[in-house]
Amino acid sequence: MMGLLWGGGAFGVWYWTDTHTQRVSYRTVAIRRGDLRSTINATGTIEPEEVVDVGAQVAGRIESFGTDPRAPGKPVSYGTHVEKGTVLARLDSALFQARVDQARGSLAKAEADIEQARAKLRQAERALERAKKLKARPTAAIATQDYEVALADFESAKAALAISQSAVIVAQADLEAATVNLGYTTIRSPVKGVVLDRRINIGQTVVASLNAPSLFLLAKDLSRLEIWSSVNETDIGSIHEGQKVHFTVSAFPRETFEGKVAQVRLNASMSQNVVTYTVVVAVDNSGGRLLPYLTARLQFEVEARQGVLLVPNAALRWQPRVQNVVPEARPDYTAWLRRRTPAKGETAQPGSPSGDEPAGLLWIKHGDFVRPVRVTIGLSDGVATEVAGDGLHEGTEVVVGANRVEADADALSILPHTWSR
Repeated sequence: MMGLLWGGGAFGVWYWTDTHTQRVSYRTVAIRRGDLRSTINATGTIEPEEVVDVGAQVAGRIESFGTDPRAPGKPVSYGTHVEKGTVLARLDSALFQARVDQARGSLAKAEADIEQARAKLRQAERALERAKKLKARPTAAIATQDYEVALADFESAKAALAISQSAVIVAQADLEAATVNLGYTTIRSPVKGVVLDRRINIGQTVVASLNAPSLFLLAKDLSRLEIWSSVNETDIGSIHEGQKVHFTVSAFPRETFEGKVAQVRLNASMSQNVVTYTVVVAVDNSGGRLLPYLTARLQFEVEARQGVLLVPNAALRWQPRVQNVVPEARPDYTAWLRRRTPAKGETAQPGSPSGDEPAGLLWIKHGDFVRPVRVTIGLSDGVATEVAGDGLHEGTEVVVGANRVEADADALSILPHTWSR
């Protein structure tokens, strides 16, 4: 009698659960057709494609700035567009001008010394000719010692002329060096570009030492920019040159820009045991909207699909209670659940869904129940997934959840006792 009561009580509980858990309100979403991209996310910084650091090769005080080529009367400053050779700044040149004048005077003296040495050489040459004629006479009208003195004077005059000529070369070199240093007091742009940074002010003294002080930072061409992004080592295998990249910046939050991978650098960096690689993305900025050093959020396009059936990922994750499944599908569904959740110490059997498995289940309302539909899973972008299967078409309503909390419980937690392992 007691066994009958327990059996009847168990049946009553099962019957009540079976009849009441079916009456739930399902949330559905229609399958849509659209395009899908599988992407890798990263962040990076927009950099000019080529920058030039303009320094000073001589020391001096900043006397003035050059004139903006596009705005006469306005000095060169931040954002100024300059041409090659445009004057950026001028140093106080008084000291360097004095050195040029001194070198020019030294050159003039050296040239005068040459004329003096030539005159002495001609005089010594004439004296030597007279000594040779006197020595050639039969009676030797000149002493041997006097002849040797005349010969020595001639050789000395030739050497003095050579010394004077070399002094002229040295003086010319000194003048050229002084002139070049004077030219360095006028700092000119070595390239056509834009002034990104001006690091000096009028009156500031520039001290040139082993390292030339940086005065201006120029971007050679802002119509071409680069993004230096850090990509995790787990994703770097999917990155290649020429790959399409979409990115956004905070300055234009509603606009998406495009670029292409230009370079994957091999000098990896490690931070807290995380290895990342620098990937350079080339960007066309002919419109001039993007600015250097903006932070970019990038999406590297790994794979793309056009015009495929798409469902939210929630539709593939949702699992109903066994009691809410159409009766004819319950045995297969129960076996599938067991394979998905193996007992402690066991491994999942082949066919259980995993991250790379192409098979999955979608659920379609069938009266008060839901009916499973086996689908082939394709590409996913983390929000939506490509699916294909018999009977699926655009507009088909699939279940993504239920309104009652108990209907969202783990399916295995309420399996009938005869189905538990």
